[in-house]
Amino acid sequence: MHDWHLECSLCGVRADADGGQTVCGACGKPWLVRYPERRHPVGEKQTPTGAGMWRFRSFLPLMPGEQPITLGEGDTPLLATPRLGAALGIERLWIKDEGTNPTGSFKSRGLAAAITRAVAAGVRTFTLPTAGNAGVAAAAYGARAGVRVRVYAPRTTPKPILTQISAFGADLHLLDGHIGDCGKASRAYSAESGAFDLSTLREPYRIEGKKTMGLELAEQFGWELPEVVLYPTGGGTGLIGMWKVFAELAAARWIGPRMPRMYTVQSAGCAPVVRAFETGAGECQPWENPWTVASGLRVPGPLGDRLMLAALRGSGGGAVAVTDDQLSQTADLCTRTEGIDCSPEGGAGLVAARLLRERGVILAGDRVVVFNTGAGWLYR
Repeated sequence: MHDWHLECSLCGVRADADGGQTVCGACGKPWLVRYPERRHPVGEKQTPTGAGMWRFRSFLPLMPGEQPITLGEGDTPLLATPRLGAALGIERLWIKDEGTNPTGSFKSRGLAAAITRAVAAGVRTFTLPTAGNAGVAAAAYGARAGVRVRVYAPRTTPKPILTQISAFGADLHLLDGHIGDCGKASRAYSAESGAFDLSTLREPYRIEGKKTMGLELAEQFGWELPEVVLYPTGGGTGLIGMWKVFAELAAARWIGPRMPRMYTVQSAGCAPVVRAFETGAGECQPWENPWTVASGLRVPGPLGDRLMLAALRGSGGGAVAVTDDQLSQTADLCTRTEGIDCSPEGGAGLVAARLLRERGVILAGDRVVVFNTGAGWLYR
């Protein structure tokens, strides 16, 4: 019997957790995992023993003695970047480099958690749409678990990503259009075949894997948080997960009450969250004709829109759109200047940091963390 339950992020209805849930049946919105307070050792800030993200098991959906499906994800480096910071006008700049994960991106974290729980519930066949990196991670963790995975991807997805998906043995289907079109095809296949839908926020455990980025960030800063976090945002599970775990850490008194200002970063060619934030809307309207070279940002209608907007507003942060030329040039600058294999999405976060500093939103002395959500080689 699990000691956690699910709670709808909108209507608040509760459900037992067995690893086989999709969205809330009452209102169609995402579930959030809720743990009993006794699960987290209150006030104990000691670094958990072991390696990888699963060492934080008191904050994760694992029962005592249960072993996750893992490839060693997590424990990605937090790298000070003084030369790049000087070029961007930011005194104290760090990059959290998620490109060092087993499948080359932060998606390793979420798919490890989602597949762990679904397989424990008896699932043997999965399907998901992808803008790129989630498909690679799902294929790899599916292979690790010995289960079948079908992936729907836009035909315009970078070739190295498609090659990786196929190399891990997934059943890859290429479609014209964007991830929203792939999502429709994936859900149709799920309804027809019974395959489990791993789409972003259509099951509750990808958030739990992604939130370990926030756990590691707090640990790497000595159990406090930086003033500013910039996060390249497509589907938004990483942003939602980090904001969730910051609250969990504060409740357990592992950190104090001060939270970072959270900033979503998107491409000007697909910026539904930025538009909703700037207009004061409570949810996003789908972006028409989305296009960006940063394929992970090409999500025109994110299901987690309300949760993202709540995190941005609740933290006193914001949302920034940058051009493809800006993000590409800045990703190249990062790679040449600091030796970090920066993805286009990571480049977007760095451009946004520069723009916010120029506007006076980022203050002198602020500790600024930009997430490089994936490795640049996946795009070349």
